[in-house]
Amino acid sequence: METKKYLQYKVFAHTAVYDSLISNYLASQLGINFPDSVTFAYEKAQDMRYGENPQQQAVFYNEQFIRKGSLSSAKQLWGKELSYNNINDANGALELLKEFGEVPAVVACKHANPCGVGTGNSVFEAYMRAYESDPVSVFGGILAINGTVDEDTATEINKIFIEIVMAPSYTEKALEILKQKKNIRLLQIEDISSKREKTAFDMKKVYGGLLVQQYDESLIHGEDLNLFTVKAEVTNSTLANGKVKTVFGTGVVTKRVPTKEEVEAMLFTWKVVKHTKSNAIVIGKAGRTTGIGMGQTNRIWAAQQAIAHAGKEAAGSVMASDAFFPFPDCVEECVKAGITAIIQPGGSIRDKASVEACDAGVFVWVLVGDRHFKH
Repeated sequence: METKKYLQYKVFAHTAVYDSLISNYLASQLGINFPDSVTFAYEKAQDMRYGENPQQQAVFYNEQFIRKGSLSSAKQLWGKELSYNNINDANGALELLKEFGEVPAVVACKHANPCGVGTGNSVFEAYMRAYESDPVSVFGGILAINGTVDEDTATEINKIFIEIVMAPSYTEKALEILKQKKNIRLLQIEDISSKREKTAFDMKKVYGGLLVQQYDESLIHGEDLNLFTVKAEVTNSTLANGKVKTVFGTGVVTKRVPTKEEVEAMLFTWKVVKHTKSNAIVIGKAGRTTGIGMGQTNRIWAAQQAIAHAGKEAAGSVMASDAFFPFPDCVEECVKAGITAIIQPGGSIRDKASVEACDAGVFVWVLVGDRHFKH
């Protein structure tokens, strides 16, 4: 009887996967993104030693069709098996790395949040910028790199403890150097910068249900880079309580417009804040972060955290906020820290007060429309 039960389990599991693949394929052919009922097919890739904590059992499943640029397509070149936390954290690094396309970029992640991000003319330059952004937090972190890891970069990486390095390729000398570290894991993901497929969805399991949404693929509203050079339209509307609200459109809402360097820095920090847990504030300059505040229960704490991490580097940096400022206090902190420009979506009923605080501090604020909460 036990054998019969096992064979029944095997055959129904197999046909269930087959039926789900056909059903999902037909739904995609009909343009149905969210069917009335849905079944996803996954295949066990490996048993984990444990989950987030030692008392939790865990398994990693791959989708039936391996997607390019994903951890499922990774080839492990060195080190022990990845843990549950390794995979979750590494995925956070990969998500952000894809924002930079072919520009040499390095993302350092800790607990699925970026702790240092850098771009440059080479992988080495990008790594040094990412490392110098936060040399404390990067210890024991994960590196996602979109170019070949060479000897110089590997030598610098080996100066600290890194859990995982992910890259499309490594030179032979770089591998020799990195393999000197017994506890490092080296992954090769050939198509590490590839864009996500349209059939991929962002899913989050909740007790008793499943949340499914499209991935957040946009950067700014309508992807309109003219927002950095044009003044936003301003209108007034009457609220239900009879008060008048000043409504700002997208674009520059302050007296001063941003410089070319500030625009580059704002676009860079905007990409990083998009992949930082809310409430999120990212401070940076063109090509590197200088301070990151994430996961706070109010925005002013996130701003203060980012400014504190940046220290003296805050002066001359720009700030990105993943959602609007409910009060002008974040702007006031920026003025005190010497930050010169802010990029955020706008939409608060108190936006006017924040704009006035910006003008008083003689720096620029650009509203870009799209919000980027990440939980």
